[in-house]
Amino acid sequence: MRLGGPVFGSFATPAAWVQAHLALDYRAAFCPIDHTAASETIDEYRKAADEADLLIAEVGAWSNPLSNDKEQRRKARDFCKRQLELAEQIGSRCCVNISGSFGDQWDGHHKDNLTDYGFEAVVEMVQDIIDSVGPTVTAYTLEPMPWMYPDSPESYARLLDAVDRSQFGVHLDPVNMINQPARYYQNGAFLQECFTTLGGRIRSCHAKDIRMTQKLTVHLDEVRPGKGQLCYKTFLRELQKLDADTPLMLEHLSTAEEYRRAAEYVRTAAEALD
Repeated sequence: MRLGGPVFGSFATPAAWVQAHLALDYRAAFCPIDHTAASETIDEYRKAADEADLLIAEVGAWSNPLSNDKEQRRKARDFCKRQLELAEQIGSRCCVNISGSFGDQWDGHHKDNLTDYGFEAVVEMVQDIIDSVGPTVTAYTLEPMPWMYPDSPESYARLLDAVDRSQFGVHLDPVNMINQPARYYQNGAFLQECFTTLGGRIRSCHAKDIRMTQKLTVHLDEVRPGKGQLCYKTFLRELQKLDADTPLMLEHLSTAEEYRRAAEYVRTAAEALD
C-alpha cells in the first residue's frame, strides 16, 4: 500500500514536484499535468517519478460523458480518451472518472442514472473509451458514486462483466457508496464485501471518512479520515492483502494541515494492525 495525496504550491521542475511528495513521506501522487502537456514534459514527469519510486496513482478525467447535451457528451468522451492516453504514457495506475449523469449537474443524481438504460449507456461509453485508446499499462476506472453506477460492489462487478475489457479496472472509494444507514453502521462488513468482490481489479483507492447526523431524513457528510465512522482497521487490513503498490490517496481537504492530520491518522491506524 502506498499513501499519497495532493501537494500545495507550484513547482518549476518535475524534480521539485517529486521532492514535495517525498518531504511529506508520500509514496504515491496524483498526476500533476493534463493531456495538453508536451510529450517531452510527460516523459520528464514519468522519469522523475520512477527514479524516486513515486507512483503516479491516477489521472483524473473528470467530466460528464453521459450528458444529455450531445456536444457536451462528445467533448467529455473525447477528454476521457485523451486523459487515458496521458495515463498510458505517464505510467499511471489508472485514469479515473465517474460514469456521469443524465442530469444538469455532471456529478448529480437523475431519475435515469440507476436504470437498465443508464447501465447500458455506461457499458457502451467505457467500451468506446478503452477501445479507442487500447491501453496496455494503465486502466480506465470509474469512481463509485451514491446515485449513479457503480453504486455498490455488486453493480461494479456487473459492469466489469458487461464491459468485458481487461483494461477496465476498479477505483475504490467506499465512502461514496455508503449511502444508507445500514451500510454506515455495518461498514466493516461492507468494506469486506468490496474487497472480496472487487479486490483483484482495484487500481487505486481514496481515503476519506463519513459521518451521519441526526437531521432528518438522512444526512451523510464526508469528513477527514479519523473524524467519522469508517472502519479504517478493516479498510487498511484488506488493502494490505492487495498488490503492495496499491495507492491510497487522500483527497477533498482544504489545507496542508488537514492533509498532515489525515496522513498521520492513516499511518497510525496502519501501524496498529495486528
